[in-house]
Amino acid sequence: MSLSRRPTAFAAACGIDLAAFSAAGAQAQRAPATPPAIAAEFRQFIGSFRQAVQANDRSAVTALTRLPMLHASDLHDRAAFEGRVYRQIFTARNRSCLQTARPVYDRSGDGTESYTILCGDMFFLFTKKEDGFRFAETGEND
Repeated sequence: MSLSRRPTAFAAACGIDLAAFSAAGAQAQRAPATPPAIAAEFRQFIGSFRQAVQANDRSAVTALTRLPMLHASDLHDRAAFEGRVYRQIFTARNRSCLQTARPVYDRSGDGTESYTILCGDMFFLFTKKEDGFRFAETGEND
């Protein structure tokens, strides 16, 4: 092999190694597989939640929310949630986003199963407990 071809061959070999490394890293960052029963339970919950949000029905959304709920690093009780917090969270833009955004499944180290929906700069977290899935938290999408 001539000297002028060696750098190209070396670069190509490095590129192949880098591609393999990148693919392995991407695989490691994928969300865990959703158990079918959990996926079915969440589909039923999110259908009801989306219907309540689309109708802008505070009472129905509150019934699907785990209270106290975390928003802007503070816990809010029912009165605060139904009052000012609801208006802050469920803007027209977020209500629209929640209708179509794709939920992402996760299972934490302690076994808590959850889904997250991203809407612009805000995330919406839905967690599963003994009473099923509930809207549990919002925060900044950083």
